[in-house]
Amino acid sequence: MISRIFCVILIAGFTTTPLLAQSDPFVGQWKLTKLTDQMTVAKAGAHTDVFNFEGGGPEKIVVDGTYQRGVGGTMLSVTPEGSNWKVERKRDGHKLLTAIWTLSKDGSSLTDNFTSFDKNGAPSNVKLVYMRAAPGSGFTGTWVSQSAAIGSVTILEIRPYKNNGLTLVVPSEALTVHLKFDGKNVRRVDARTFEITRKANGKITQTEEYVVSSDLKTLTRAVHVVGESRPLITVFERQKGR
Repeated sequence: MISRIFCVILIAGFTTTPLLAQSDPFVGQWKLTKLTDQMTVAKAGAHTDVFNFEGGGPEKIVVDGTYQRGVGGTMLSVTPEGSNWKVERKRDGHKLLTAIWTLSKDGSSLTDNFTSFDKNGAPSNVKLVYMRAAPGSGFTGTWVSQSAAIGSVTILEIRPYKNNGLTLVVPSEALTVHLKFDGKNVRRVDARTFEITRKANGKITQTEEYVVSSDLKTLTRAVHVVGESRPLITVFERQKGR
């Protein structure tokens, strides 16, 4: 599930004076404790849909069970299984996740039986329930899920990146994201806040704000997607590192 959050590796320039690594409040280990997840599915043809997981970017997929190119160097597969859909993602031959989607009888909710796999292939399962947030039929539409209790422990490690940025690492999924602040697309607002602006075709699609609490114990990520009234919130608690 965490791979949906950091599925795009962002690399930009840096123009402001960096904090020393030992004093940076972001550096350390953080445990995922709360997640607001959103995904959209839009029809693009008789058997083709465009998927977008939490604003990570559109992925146009033929729903026929074959692996097709997705975001972040991954391959995505969507397979009809009766009235359900089976969604799978892999990278470099390693399966990252598999999920079974089931619609409620009235089509107002979607149950996601989600299993992620660590770098050794060990599975971790959680069941999420998404509510339809925008009109649609079948699996098409906008879906939002809120979870206060994550079914498995997910750790986010934040490390200094060279002398001018941060590296975000999720060891269980062999996922690494490098951030270099340029004051434009990736901007350090102050010691406890930084922002990321994502664009497509020159237009802003979403902004992300990362804030460490004043007591340095909580990290909150708020994603503001253009056209959506409510931000998507992810909350982490510090485990160690200060």
